[in-house]
Amino acid sequence: RHQGHLSLRSGRSFSKDSPMGHWQSIIESLNTILCTMKENFVPPVLVQKIFSQTFSYINVQLFNSLLLRRDCCTFSNGEYVKAGLAELELWCCQAKEEYAGTSWDELKHIRQAVGFLVIHQKYRISYDEIINDLCPIMSVQQLYRVCTLYWDANYNTRSVSPDVLSSMKVLMAEDSNNAQSDSFLLDDTSSIPFSVDDLSTSLQERDFSEMKPADELLENPAFQFLNE
Repeated sequence: RHQGHLSLRSGRSFSKDSPMGHWQSIIESLNTILCTMKENFVPPVLVQKIFSQTFSYINVQLFNSLLLRRDCCTFSNGEYVKAGLAELELWCCQAKEEYAGTSWDELKHIRQAVGFLVIHQKYRISYDEIINDLCPIMSVQQLYRVCTLYWDANYNTRSVSPDVLSSMKVLMAEDSNNAQSDSFLLDDTSSIPFSVDDLSTSLQERDFSEMKPADELLENPAFQFLNE
């Protein structure tokens, strides 16, 4: 059943075979889920939580892939992911906060990491600029991992300076006694809770008094009360 009024469209069109076609399929899946939940009057607070959890999962998978795979930690892949994130941001704007909620904020790690990958002249950036301006949400272990894995086959841009890497090593040595510092990967088992109060306040009352019951029900003696 076509629900044109519920459909959200991307600002750009890509063929299925193009690299951006993968992002387009994600957008189409998000649209399908949103349309289904709207048609079934799912409370907006639940819709928000579902999409926030979905975007959190996307954030974890993309960010961890940068930290684990050198072929992902490149300038060209940064450009590719940045273009995909722009599609997700557009989707959030079209879905509006009523349904998208804080979904865009769930992508902070990958957004900041990609911002680092695509910036030019990394060797001129100071450590303070990285932790305060470019990637404030990332830990020093995560920053060191990205900086050391980074490579660029297209433009041959360099990573950060040796001085910046030395600063990171010093901080990691100071944190070595902290058990939590051993892992630089994001946890993919986190959930986004909601309370019963959140749900009850978002329920929409609907009046069905004007709706005519289906003929099949009216013809069934067990449903004669519908005629009253």
